[in-house]
Amino acid sequence: MIRKIAHLGIAVKELGPLKRLYSDVLRLPVSDEEENEEMRWVFVPVGESSIELLQAKGDEGPIARFIRKNGEGIHHVALEVEDIEAALQWLKESRVPMVDEAPRPGAHGSRIAFIHPKATHGVLLELVEPARAISEKEAS
Repeated sequence: MIRKIAHLGIAVKELGPLKRLYSDVLRLPVSDEEENEEMRWVFVPVGESSIELLQAKGDEGPIARFIRKNGEGIHHVALEVEDIEAALQWLKESRVPMVDEAPRPGAHGSRIAFIHPKATHGVLLELVEPARAISEKEAS
């Protein structure tokens, strides 16, 4: 069901200084910025996984609330899954509390869903079905 750690999501107040740290000092590639109505983000590939830097666009939304409550830092751990519907069904049958009962759109054409932190002793886990896995399922 789980293939690998897809990325670590880190909530930050400002993307700029960290983008420079990762690109100029650590010499890692940094993706172009993407955004939705609540946040901006970039990905920093490291081996088979990535670091996702997340900045709130306003005073509300999940990243803004997280930073107010906890300060900047690790927000979530994302696990890559082959089939998000199958993973969600398994978790439902296992009675695991979920934030998302159904997949929703994620970055890069992926589909995502979050496991509630009360099920994981405070760690927000994200399930990610990458766009390539979606394409493979549609082709078969």
